[in-house]
Amino acid sequence: MLDSAMAALASLADPSLLLMLLIGVVAGLVMGLIPGLGGTGAVAILLPVTFGMEPASALALLIGALAVVHTSDTVSAVLLGAPGSASASVTMLDGYSMARKGQAKRALSLAFLSSMAGGVIGAVGLTLAIPLARPLVLSFASPELFMLTVLGVALAAVLSRGNVVKGLVAGMLGLLLGMMGTSPTTAEERFTFGSLFLGDGLSLVAVALGIFGLAEIASRASQRRGEDAPIEVTGGWGSGIREWFTHWSQVIRGSLIGIWAGILPGVGATAGTWLAYGQAVATAKDKRKFGKGDPRGIVGPESANNSVEAGDLIPTLLFGIPGGVPSAMLLGMLLTYGIQPGPAIINEHLDLMYLIVWSFAIASVLGALFCFLAVRPLSSLTKVPFAVLSAGLIAIMLLGAFQEGGQLGDLWVMVLLGVAGWVLKSTGFPRAPFLIGFVLAIPLERYYFLTDSLYEGFEWMLRPGTMVFIAILVLPILWNIFKWFRARRNLDSDDDASFESAADADAPLKNSTWSLGAGAGALIVFIGSIALSSQFSSEARLVPQLVGWAGLLLTVALLVQETRVWRKKRSHLPFNADMGGTPPRGEATPGGSLVPAGGSSALEGSAQHLATVAGTAVEAEKPRADTHFAFKTFGWMVGFLVLTALLGYLAAVMIFVPAFLLIVARARVKTTVIYTGILFIVLMLLPSLLPIDLPQGWLGQLVS
Repeated sequence: MLDSAMAALASLADPSLLLMLLIGVVAGLVMGLIPGLGGTGAVAILLPVTFGMEPASALALLIGALAVVHTSDTVSAVLLGAPGSASASVTMLDGYSMARKGQAKRALSLAFLSSMAGGVIGAVGLTLAIPLARPLVLSFASPELFMLTVLGVALAAVLSRGNVVKGLVAGMLGLLLGMMGTSPTTAEERFTFGSLFLGDGLSLVAVALGIFGLAEIASRASQRRGEDAPIEVTGGWGSGIREWFTHWSQVIRGSLIGIWAGILPGVGATAGTWLAYGQAVATAKDKRKFGKGDPRGIVGPESANNSVEAGDLIPTLLFGIPGGVPSAMLLGMLLTYGIQPGPAIINEHLDLMYLIVWSFAIASVLGALFCFLAVRPLSSLTKVPFAVLSAGLIAIMLLGAFQEGGQLGDLWVMVLLGVAGWVLKSTGFPRAPFLIGFVLAIPLERYYFLTDSLYEGFEWMLRPGTMVFIAILVLPILWNIFKWFRARRNLDSDDDASFESAADADAPLKNSTWSLGAGAGALIVFIGSIALSSQFSSEARLVPQLVGWAGLLLTVALLVQETRVWRKKRSHLPFNADMGGTPPRGEATPGGSLVPAGGSSALEGSAQHLATVAGTAVEAEKPRADTHFAFKTFGWMVGFLVLTALLGYLAAVMIFVPAFLLIVARARVKTTVIYTGILFIVLMLLPSLLPIDLPQGWLGQLVS
């Protein structure tokens, strides 16, 4: 084992491998600054570039990016008060307050050093997990591996933030989508509708970029303005560095919390950083300074957010269960190289596991160093409006989705899934269970049939390891049912639906007719899957039918829940608010005040009511406008695909990018010309630098 670890370290002396690691670090730092991308966007965009590379080079590139995205996302949180990712919002509480006092360098130095230490401690945790878990992993047979895949989807849904039923429905939808293509047991085509293109299943890159990447762009493309006056980077680096050493215990505690949060599927960096912040507040003697620039409020969460990513890798590599979306894509990449996580990777590719460990630790140190040296240019990037960035991101993401299969069909699938991802995001469905279900669909089915063929009946469920996993699966579900009954009792006591219908910045259409429609759409998908799978052979239809029926029952429960919340929400709306009317005199307004029968107080009451109605109308108008803009953005993407199919990729870029910048982003002509020129040159040179193919259009094929 020590030999493998040293061999992996020596391999990083290879200039080409080190170059890939550096490129990954720089790419991760830049993507960490762009709101909405984070680790998911970084891995999804870089994943297509790895096709054709050796596994070691591909892992160095992806791990380099993954290890540093949470280092740079702090910059905008501290300087702008606008976090680059959800997990950085915790750092914003004390970091932004400190920066407003003229101590930006102190806050940033605390954050960078804590992120570095969190990454290194996370890598040490991964190193220790390998020898400790090795005997356990090698004792696993197909029943334990099957239960682990079930746990991966179920825990991701149960532990995700938000509605558990929605998480489970999303996981079932992901499993169904993953079963599209050839059955792993009978070589029979399923859910392909006779299409040869769908026979090999859907591309992981197209699914990941559609569900997360394009959906995020559609949600944020309406942001046409950047921050005009960010806080200057002032203060001294030295004071922050010296102070950081005095908080070493917070660094260790935050890192350990982050590792634990990463091991649990679906918890993720956001929950991990809040847990670390909570323990910092709970264990502090003087809590008055938290939220006003307390260094402990920066050190704990920043140590946790990087170690979460390392913790994610422990179940991904040792058990084949991705802890989050980036590790799910990493798992998919390993599977495309024929590297099976679990016992196989420990026996046959131990050197690659240690390469990941070393890459993560080195990248964490390099990321912090780069941030110290380049914080000013990095902070200027945060001033660029997201609408301007969107034009280039759309072009790059669509090019990335083309690389795995080399077919334009993948791009159309990606845009369709982008719409689905936007609906899931806007209506409050967690998307992580969806992607984890998609990645684990085939391993789940394969391990189930292996188990079924080797054991009689339910004999496999009596194995000690399987019983432990069943207990782990059932206990969180029982706990959530208990919480639901307790919440119901409290809800009945005051009968207030405002909590359930509260606005959510990440899901503006939650508890709306859109949410109800999304549930109805899922119901149609599950009914259709049951009907279609009934025509398959008995072996090929077993798992799809199980997933279809489970999804159907969950969706019915979801629709009942959604209908109740929707009806309560409607009953709490202002009287005729949607029609602009007023309540009858003497009746109560939604705020609880009475509309008097006459006099000056009647005028005041009417004015108050009109203000309430106007406020409600404004609140209702924003999601409507955002929805309209999102679909316009998808329309632009479709237009780009049509141009690509007709003229080819480069010609489409030359038309799409300037048009999008001028019309949608409302950028200046000079900015548009420079932006388009640089992007065109980079894209034209890419095929000579990397193993990348550009889509050829109908016109290009006609000429050739």
